[in-house]
Amino acid sequence: MSQITKYICAIICLFSISISSQNEISEDPETIQISIDYKIDQAQKDIENSDYFEAQKKLEDALVLAEQISSKKSIGIIYSKMGKLQYIIEEPDDALVSLFKANEIQRLAKDDVNLAETYKVLGNVYSSKKDYRQALDYFISSKSLFEQEGLNDFVSEVLLYEGKTLIKLEDFNNAKKQLEKSISLATRYELNKIKSSAMIYNGYALVKLGQTDVGLQTANDGLKIAKEYGFNTVLSNGFLVLSDINQIIGNYKESNAFLKLHMTLSDSLLELKRESLSPEKRIQVLLNNQTEFQKQQAADLEEQKEANSLSKLTTILSIALITILSLLTLSLYKNNNIRLKTNNMLHKKNGELIIAKEKAELASKTKANFLSTVTHELRTPLYAVTGLTNMLLDEDPKPNQLQHLKSLKFSGEYLLTFINDILQINKIEANKVDIEPENFNLKKKITNVIAALNNSALDNNIQMHFEYDSDLPETFNADQLKISQILINLIGNSIKFTKDGDIWVRAYKLKQDGNDYVVRFEIEDNGIGISKEKQEMLFESFAQGSIQINRKYGGTGLGLSIVKGLIEILKGKIYLKSELGKGSTFTFEIPVKYAEAVAKPKKVEYFNNIDELELSNIKILVVEDNKINQMITKKILNKMKLNCEVVDNGEDAVSKAKETTYDVILMDIHMPGISGLEATKLIRGFDKNITIFALTAVTLEDKMHEFDEAGFTDIISKPFKQEDFEKKLYEALIGGKTESA
Repeated sequence: MSQITKYICAIICLFSISISSQNEISEDPETIQISIDYKIDQAQKDIENSDYFEAQKKLEDALVLAEQISSKKSIGIIYSKMGKLQYIIEEPDDALVSLFKANEIQRLAKDDVNLAETYKVLGNVYSSKKDYRQALDYFISSKSLFEQEGLNDFVSEVLLYEGKTLIKLEDFNNAKKQLEKSISLATRYELNKIKSSAMIYNGYALVKLGQTDVGLQTANDGLKIAKEYGFNTVLSNGFLVLSDINQIIGNYKESNAFLKLHMTLSDSLLELKRESLSPEKRIQVLLNNQTEFQKQQAADLEEQKEANSLSKLTTILSIALITILSLLTLSLYKNNNIRLKTNNMLHKKNGELIIAKEKAELASKTKANFLSTVTHELRTPLYAVTGLTNMLLDEDPKPNQLQHLKSLKFSGEYLLTFINDILQINKIEANKVDIEPENFNLKKKITNVIAALNNSALDNNIQMHFEYDSDLPETFNADQLKISQILINLIGNSIKFTKDGDIWVRAYKLKQDGNDYVVRFEIEDNGIGISKEKQEMLFESFAQGSIQINRKYGGTGLGLSIVKGLIEILKGKIYLKSELGKGSTFTFEIPVKYAEAVAKPKKVEYFNNIDELELSNIKILVVEDNKINQMITKKILNKMKLNCEVVDNGEDAVSKAKETTYDVILMDIHMPGISGLEATKLIRGFDKNITIFALTAVTLEDKMHEFDEAGFTDIISKPFKQEDFEKKLYEALIGGKTESA
């Protein structure tokens, strides 16, 4: 920028400040607000009279004043009116930008009445863009806010738009319901324009629902009201609707007549609209504004002429400066347009992101509640299964029952892992599942998995084959639980889809670098196989070969999705080779680390060496509402030579804890009456030292803070391993005494 231009800009700024300060020095915020309200009101009248450029000018002026006094409510209303104006003149993208700005400001200002109006216009914009589902969402939001504020006369119009949108979605039953509500409210509040339009569209919905005579009569009655009051836009749309109705019922002559009436009136209205939006009209508005300005300037010039010649020079300079300012403003306007477009796009995207975020949060909350309920409902019966299995194993079963019970125990333990993985599949997909490596015998692990699944294989007349590479060591350090889960899913999948055949399970050494190995596993079958087109989506959640396969073989369709997720967590890869009618081969490779031979852990009997007299003095309270679980917990404790009392609910637990001094309380969480959390809080109110274990089937990941706040000593998650249960009880009852001794 040249030095002269800088001087000119400085002079212009000083001149503008001088003029504006003279105009505004006496205007306080209250006076400015009155001016804003007046301009908004006049702009609304201009919109109704189709003076769109006048309306736009008044709204722009009002926006400058509103921003000057930081009137958030007025700014929100102005952007909403701008959006409505842009919608009317068929600039939907610009309208969305303005309306999203209005939405953002009105939500923060808690201006629910005007926010409802903004939602209504957003619905109309999305409807014009043929995004009817989005439009319906906004109409419903608008209706809710108007009803909340008791503005039923405004609700009538929203119900009309909702009904029209439902017709576009071909949901004629619901369209009829909403339109009838609109007619009722419009009749009550004498809103004849809304009533006539709602009757016309309701007639169309009735015809579509098979009520031809009633529908035709209703539409004609609506048309009569529109003619009586001269609602030309309603008439034009009504002619088109009646043309469609007559075409549906086979009155083609009538249909053609109404169509001609629609085209004639529509062309007339369109011509008026074009006239209002013509460049000539815009120039006329600008000239009118300029003429008013020039008149004022001329009056000033006359006054200055009468004063002195110096004033004349000042006036000429002022005009020159205004001319320069106009030229500079035009130049800045072009540059500013680029910034405005970018800013508008950001506002639009921000508005869309806010709506998407709200929907995502609602979906996430619903999913979390569902998973919490399912977790509890699955874990509770599984506690009974594993508990009863352990009891039967400890009661000297017959030799021919022993293997079945061991398989049942093995399957129960892995079923718990399987349930956890299903319920936490979102964690697997987010790669938030922790790896828990430990030393184990890989060959023995695979053998146990095959043994556990062998009964299912025999039911399908399948012969299982196991090959273990002689160059591959047997003991490794890795996450054996996840490897077992992968093998159970893949072998179980092969068993499900193979009949009268063979399954081969193989483990090979693929690579070795010192103690680091990459092991390749193969599960091959000669079952029904998988077609090429189905293989691409096989590892997706809830995916199965076909509807027929799903009905015949069952299953959730989650198994292979879980397998893929677990293998990726273990930094491995999985491959599939299959041919329809000939069988499938699943191959996966995972890295593992060689470990020394695993010593067989000795089973610790925690309570065997404790004096019976000492054990008889221990008092345990079991709080559990499920009768089967009561029996299982009591038997487990009796087996450890521990006695207990059982109560069904939290209220009785609190009463018992007040009357008797217990060493340990085993507290369930979900119970009738007060929950285990509430009962524990009440007990902690009068006994800070008693040991209280949460014996619960609730998923723990997102609820740990609740257990801590309630005052639980520790948590035992059902179903539990008996050794873990015994260890925690021993440490709570005996361990502390031993250490202090």
